[in-house]
Amino acid sequence: MSKSVMAGNLWTVLAVTLISAVLASAQQTKKGTPDPAPVPQQIAKAKSVFVSNAGGDVVGSPFSGGNDRPYNQFYAEMKSWGRYELTPAPAGSDLIFELSFTTQVGIDASNGTSGRAVSDTQLRLAILDPSTRVALWAFSKHVKQGILQATSDKNFDDAMASIVAAVKELAARPAPGH
Repeated sequence: MSKSVMAGNLWTVLAVTLISAVLASAQQTKKGTPDPAPVPQQIAKAKSVFVSNAGGDVVGSPFSGGNDRPYNQFYAEMKSWGRYELTPAPAGSDLIFELSFTTQVGIDASNGTSGRAVSDTQLRLAILDPSTRVALWAFSKHVKQGILQATSDKNFDDAMASIVAAVKELAARPAPGH
């Protein structure tokens, strides 16, 4: 056998080995990832939604638009999407979208000293069953405060877009049994 044939065979063996390893790794990853759990039927079948302003406790907020900004912005996004009929009261609605915007303050003592105050601002959406008030699903998004007002507002808009995208993705998932 010539050296060029042996080299060609060696490259073929290496290529086949590499491809086999990649495929085996992909199969392992797929086996280790469970199938998505079913979306509660109430979410999958909902036609009407009441948007609830659960308010917040963001004192001295670096975000423009006042305390009602999260509610107003989320409501406008849901209305422009058009997937749900937005109702004026929870009675008769298929779901309640309860939106809150809060800042939690704590102490970071990770450096072994007395610690420093830290805050975590979050936008949270809970999807509730109106008849039982049981939370069916929830999303939280951290909203990083910026040094500049414009940066804080952009971070808020990004967090809101993420919450809205998560609702749209959830609503697009098939109902159990479909």
